[in-house]
Amino acid sequence: MINKDEKNQGLDRISIMVVEDNEYMLDILINSIKRMGFPRVQRCKNGKEAVDYLKLTSKGFSSAVEPIDIVITDLIMSPVSGVNLLQWLRDDKASPNRFMPVIMLSGAADRANVEESRDRGVTDFMAKPFSVENIYKVLQRIIDNPRQYVTTQNYFGPCRRRSKAGPPKNMERRKPDESHATIVYAKDKVEKPAAPSDVWLFKLPNYLKQKMGSNAQRHPFVLPEDVLASAEASLKREADGFLDWAKQFLDRLSRQVTEAKQISGERTSYFDEINLIAHELRGQGGTFGYPLITVFGKSLYELTKPPCRHDDANLEIVKAHIDTMRAVLREKIEGDGGEMGQMLFKALKAAINKYSTKPAEPAAT
Repeated sequence: MINKDEKNQGLDRISIMVVEDNEYMLDILINSIKRMGFPRVQRCKNGKEAVDYLKLTSKGFSSAVEPIDIVITDLIMSPVSGVNLLQWLRDDKASPNRFMPVIMLSGAADRANVEESRDRGVTDFMAKPFSVENIYKVLQRIIDNPRQYVTTQNYFGPCRRRSKAGPPKNMERRKPDESHATIVYAKDKVEKPAAPSDVWLFKLPNYLKQKMGSNAQRHPFVLPEDVLASAEASLKREADGFLDWAKQFLDRLSRQVTEAKQISGERTSYFDEINLIAHELRGQGGTFGYPLITVFGKSLYELTKPPCRHDDANLEIVKAHIDTMRAVLREKIEGDGGEMGQMLFKALKAAINKYSTKPAEPAAT
């Protein structure tokens, strides 16, 4: 009988790139992945840095530039977003591997963002807040059951059909079986088909399993429970660092409000920055045991999305969100907060209604 350690040997052969413009979250993600048993992790602070690195791997430079097997990337970044990075990997001739698995990780897991990522060829979409188990399950799917790639005139990427039932009605013209498709067994034929009706399906070997070695090919990828439990516990212990990080972001929000109130002209840049900070807050709180930060951060994000009002009343709504989240951090209110959590909800709702043109409520989880 092969023990679990023997089954899982080969993780040290897989190279994972993590792309995240929030340096605190970048460290957290990398630490979590390494604790799961993947020691080879490349860090990139934004999509441009990732593209620059991947270009070097495609040109076969020195061994110091390690090829990448899997990309995990944040969605909203500047100057190159996660979607831009994904599109470059799938479509650009300089891409080192157009079949590379790409996991999109974002607090902005709205339907529009998920669908755009899907239509650009994402392998999987994972919402923030995340857990070690979330990451593990996605990596497990990618390693054990890689999705078949497909090329049409309008799309190249993993097959978007997640079930035998196929896509929702009217979303796709492809037939439910493979009888109409040309089966391709090599990676080098990824140009667009000549006719709109042409479909090419790629039947490729499981590269990740091959790279992990013979034992990995014979057994499913399963991490021991104690490894997962230890990694999850370490993630929870990092909650103290999250408190300091969140306080800094709330201070940034306060400065935006103070500065915006001092001008009577154009305030778009201030509200854009407020919206980006709210996006960060909504994506992180639940990861570290503070789901109310995620809930209130999401409420602020929704209320400051363009085209929102740029008047003093909306700045008061921003300030009310800041005060509410400061209370959560000050009192270290974990979970739903019980009675105190309900009081904070009511106070924030009252502030939103007071300064809104119509009654509103904090966004639901």
